[in-house]
Amino acid sequence: MSKRMMMAAAIGLSLLAVPAFATGNHAGGHGDMGAGKPGKAAKASRTVKISMKETDDGKMVYEPSQIVAKKGETIRIVVTNTGETDHEFVLDEMAKNAEHKALMEKFPEMEHDDPNAIRLAPGKSGEIVWTFTKAGDFEFACLIPGHYESGMHGPVKVSG
Repeated sequence: MSKRMMMAAAIGLSLLAVPAFATGNHAGGHGDMGAGKPGKAAKASRTVKISMKETDDGKMVYEPSQIVAKKGETIRIVVTNTGETDHEFVLDEMAKNAEHKALMEKFPEMEHDDPNAIRLAPGKSGEIVWTFTKAGDFEFACLIPGHYESGMHGPVKVSG
């Protein structure tokens, strides 16, 4: 089987295996998701700058390591990869990140087009503008195989 056919089969299987991603997390209907919904930059009340990197002792980290927000708040999250390898920032419910992480372990080269996620090469920056529509505990994480286990995840606390 050619590499192109294998990739098409992998994408097809991933859409069947995780219907939540097929119904609103990819190009198309980006309504409310687990941790909220895409926001409008003009409505952002503040900017949170986060760096992603590896440490000398082999850990992979985000700095700062957590986000605190209020229900209804729109935040511009500026993410910079200051490390030496690709990293991701995926904002979602913990259970959805766990499902996505398992899928990434099967298909590590999977590309994303989700408004709640960004993958960056070393030295690159990007941003997510997000409106937190629900109070609760959420998570941001790097779901590239091995990165989560190396410490690359943090809590998002949204107060009512």
